[in-house]
Amino acid sequence: MASSHIALLLLPGSRPPLSRFRGGPVRCANERQALFSRIAPVYDNLNDLLSLGQHRIWKRMAVSWSGAKEGDCVLDLCCGSGDLAFLLSEKVGSSGKVKGLDFSSEQLAVAVSRQYMLSKSCYKNIEWIEGNAVDLPFSNCFFDAITIGFGLRNVLDRYKAMEEVYRVLKPGSTVSVLDFNKSDHEVITTFREWMIDNVVVPVASGYGLAKEYQFLKSSIRGFLTGKELEEIALAAGFSSAKHYEICGGLLGNLVATR
Repeated sequence: MASSHIALLLLPGSRPPLSRFRGGPVRCANERQALFSRIAPVYDNLNDLLSLGQHRIWKRMAVSWSGAKEGDCVLDLCCGSGDLAFLLSEKVGSSGKVKGLDFSSEQLAVAVSRQYMLSKSCYKNIEWIEGNAVDLPFSNCFFDAITIGFGLRNVLDRYKAMEEVYRVLKPGSTVSVLDFNKSDHEVITTFREWMIDNVVVPVASGYGLAKEYQFLKSSIRGFLTGKELEEIALAAGFSSAKHYEICGGLLGNLVATR
């Protein structure tokens, strides 16, 4: 397989964030980057355990909502260890191109090793880039589709990130944003927080990562509701935006078209 390229492109965004759309208890980008670097070696195993494998279904849904098709040039933003990038690769085929961008070199290293290990011919079309979601190293109207899986919640300036997504998308193209859902329903919120305290953190503690996964509860509390995600997309310039609740409202997927 052709070797993967990892470019260092950690450039700070120049626009001050809108406080309404900022979020996350981890206020420093360096702290957030370090957190995801620490969990990188076991991230995929924990995802399988904690979701009972269901995260693979949710990610396939997100990729389908992106509208990616054969021959497209697509981006998986905040790609982590590459799950959505690999699914996008299968969608666009060997004639298409996939960029996977993340701020954690450790996560990207896992993605590269998976690319070699899986050794699927179409995966040769994936390029891995270390970079910043609020300052994307791509020209205007570059991509036919973009996905963000469990990543926007951890970006400090979400409005700027959505502006950047809008900028690099071609007119008429779509971004699909999958993440935990900040529900307005008390029952859903109570159940999710119980699951984090009684399932997620205890399982993560078995890997020595209890502290790292305790941030989930507060990060979801500090995230945006489905309505707010629609609003931020429209404010960033998208012509349409619809947020779909999935998994009983525990998760959600924003679909926004440029």
